[in-house]
Amino acid sequence: MFGKERTVKQKTVIAAALGECVHVAGISNFLRLAESAGWRTVFLGPAVPIDEVLAAAKREQAELVGISYRLTPETGERLLGEFAEAASELHERGVRFAFGGTPPVVERVNALGFFERAFDGSEPIEEVLAYLKGQQAGGQTETDYPQTTVERIQWKSPFPILRHHFGLPTMDATMDGIAKIAEAKALDVISLGIDQDAQENFYHPKRQDARRKGAGGVPVRSEEDYRALYAASRRGNFPLLRTYSGTDDFIRLAVMYVDTINIAWCAIPLFWFNQMDGRGPWDLEGSIREHQSVMKWYGEHNIPVELNEPHHWGMRDSSDAVFVVSAFLSAYNAHAFGVKDYIAQLMFNSPPGLSDAMDLAKMLTVLDMIEPLERDDFKIWKQTRIGLLSHPLDPDAARGHLAASTYLQMALKPHIYHIVGHTEAHHAATAEDVIEASKIARRAIENAMGAPDMTADPAIKKRRKKLSAEANAILDAIRSLAGTEAADPFTDAATLARAVTSGILDAPQLVNNKFGRGQVKTRIVNGACVSVDGNGKPISEARRLEALI
Repeated sequence: MFGKERTVKQKTVIAAALGECVHVAGISNFLRLAESAGWRTVFLGPAVPIDEVLAAAKREQAELVGISYRLTPETGERLLGEFAEAASELHERGVRFAFGGTPPVVERVNALGFFERAFDGSEPIEEVLAYLKGQQAGGQTETDYPQTTVERIQWKSPFPILRHHFGLPTMDATMDGIAKIAEAKALDVISLGIDQDAQENFYHPKRQDARRKGAGGVPVRSEEDYRALYAASRRGNFPLLRTYSGTDDFIRLAVMYVDTINIAWCAIPLFWFNQMDGRGPWDLEGSIREHQSVMKWYGEHNIPVELNEPHHWGMRDSSDAVFVVSAFLSAYNAHAFGVKDYIAQLMFNSPPGLSDAMDLAKMLTVLDMIEPLERDDFKIWKQTRIGLLSHPLDPDAARGHLAASTYLQMALKPHIYHIVGHTEAHHAATAEDVIEASKIARRAIENAMGAPDMTADPAIKKRRKKLSAEANAILDAIRSLAGTEAADPFTDAATLARAVTSGILDAPQLVNNKFGRGQVKTRIVNGACVSVDGNGKPISEARRLEALI
């Protein structure tokens, strides 16, 4: 009616374990997913007679009825046949019916031709969610699965999309592995791990070294190689592909990535992948300018950008405060250079030894500092991951670490979960390793959907406040470096480079570095990584910075 808002009636789904079946775990999971997809849910319980289910469907005006039966197939077939006959009137009136049970029962249910969809428990969560949202899923064509990052995130919400690094020493092995991963529907995004020459010297064959071919990843040497890898992924759940943004010829590579693999998003650091870490030909200040240009190019083409920056400091044992500052500068630069969809990478366990509480506090502080940057034209998407150096060598212990860290990270409600497989400390992941790691992570994520709010811990709140103050002290020091010619010290490449060469941004493992000082000392104290004096006693960042003057 004119002058009044129209209210959309919430759809209702009822669900029950039928007949003598008392197994309700599957039904509970189904209804939990239905709630997240916007349904009003009514659980009727275990061992519900047929007439009670139908009466409830009429009483609740249900649009969808979920039935479960997990006992013997022969008994189930007879009971469900009776149910189909009794429910025919509702079926004709447009009520939808879905079934969940064991594979043998589902096989017989499908033969009945009554239920709209039957689930046997092997389906990925995103397929069940897509069904409940009225979307296509589980088909065999690319159009059944969103093919941009943001669309894929929205399609799979409230669960994060899954990403894993993958690249083997030969093209054939990598193509075969990609096909297996896609067929298994293990990932939403395959991050192509390419070797160092592909990152630095793709357009410079004379600079390539045949002796290191395949070192660190798949040796792609032509655009056709990239097209072949992409073709291998066109099956299963049609995962997105992305790869390193390179350490030279950045824009030329970006154009090629879009054309060959429909790159899901750009990932590039702010201070790294240059002469400072030996991974590229550019000096520090020059590489900062180049990286800013890459951000701008991807932003202009509406492709998301991730700055895989802060963990490079954490992996070199920087203080938590420096980690937070680098994360802020990353988001700040992405916003300043026109990125519209920014992926904030939050690497936990970096450095190893952080307690779960202090690790979580550090990541929450990052979000505290970058979320004020969010605008209609600058959307922040959270991506969490396990620390690259934190997996134990023992594979069983590593599986436990993967599950436990994944569960913790879900407290941040990430949009993207970057799986770092349990084999990382031992060998580059095979397709089988990736698929196994995906199963471990998926289960931990599912369990965490009902977890208590760990962010409410008073110790975490206290640490966030202190860490924010420490980070702001560092940012003030960077501001003081800027000359009159720098309009914005946080985006001025010369100022940012001086923040490193002056020691304002520093990490212990930068000792004897061409650009970094490596003078700072850090230690894990009460679960947090903090700066310490010569006697190993914690000091504030303000005190550390005073010593630089």
